[in-house]
Amino acid sequence: MSIDERTRRMAAAAKLPFGEAVGDSPALMVNRGFVFDPPWLRHHAANPGAVLTIGGVPVIAHVRNAAEREAVAQAMATGTPFGVRGTLAVTAYEDGAEIVNEALRKRERPFAMPLRPDTVKAAERASYFGAYKGVTDLLTKYLWPEWALVLTRIAARIGMTPNMVTGIGAALCVAATIAFWHGHYWLGMAMGLVFMVLDTVDGKLARCTITSSWWGNIFDHGIDLVHPPFWWWAWGVGLTAYGRPLPQGELWLLLAVIVGVYILQRFVEGAFMRLYGMHIHVWRKVDSQFRLITARRNPNMVILFVAMLFQRPDIGLIVVAWWTVISFVVHGVQLVQAMVARARGREIASWLA
Repeated sequence: MSIDERTRRMAAAAKLPFGEAVGDSPALMVNRGFVFDPPWLRHHAANPGAVLTIGGVPVIAHVRNAAEREAVAQAMATGTPFGVRGTLAVTAYEDGAEIVNEALRKRERPFAMPLRPDTVKAAERASYFGAYKGVTDLLTKYLWPEWALVLTRIAARIGMTPNMVTGIGAALCVAATIAFWHGHYWLGMAMGLVFMVLDTVDGKLARCTITSSWWGNIFDHGIDLVHPPFWWWAWGVGLTAYGRPLPQGELWLLLAVIVGVYILQRFVEGAFMRLYGMHIHVWRKVDSQFRLITARRNPNMVILFVAMLFQRPDIGLIVVAWWTVISFVVHGVQLVQAMVARARGREIASWLA
């Protein structure tokens, strides 16, 4: 998209007016010769007088009057180093400029770079990986990124919306459930694999094209939240068709444990968020490391994949049940530790801060 369209979308997402400034009013100014991550715009909107430069040339500036606007506009138009400072707070990107991510209580350095034909690929890649911030599971962190980048780029080029990608993923999610139900585990895992990658693509596409929406967030995260119990249920039912049935009593006990403890674990995570204003996974470094393998869908699918290599989907389901219980206990301990630390007067803050 053009820089003007990208800026318009960023402004709309940040609820900022878009257009030419008039009179002596304050304004946010964006240099059309550069591309940058949306957090920079939000940061400068909240800081009148702030200017970000690359090679001395203003990239974004929050000017407060017509005189500042004229000086910044001249430097942007000519591509020359910004000489007029006055009371403007000028920050050079090359100096390692960082801003605060309030959601994660951490400092970060969003990307910013000149936009030329030879930097387009690098800008796309920086935008994509800029949307990969945060703590997640090992597949999403280490295996999906390059696959999802290719698919995100294709989806953007052909004009697909994030909700279209989510819709395709939802169809594959349902198809995988049906395959598991009938004991077609390899087919189900193949469709589930594509769904899991698309589950990364839709969010990255929304952030990179600045088309995130309330409905898209509900659609995507609603599927993420609801479907795992149905997968484990279908996996258990499919054991009979596969030829590795479990006694009915044992099967229903396993499913009750997996689903029930999964729900309880989510309650623990929600309680931590409500009490301390951040995810349980970003409190301490060890909590972030445990998030890589905690009993969520992707790590559980790794367990089931390994079990299928030995043609023992039944043992895989048993291991998932045990791992779900262990993960719940770990998260419960984390919550208790935070409560004790708060009671002793310690501040509960993210190690990423």
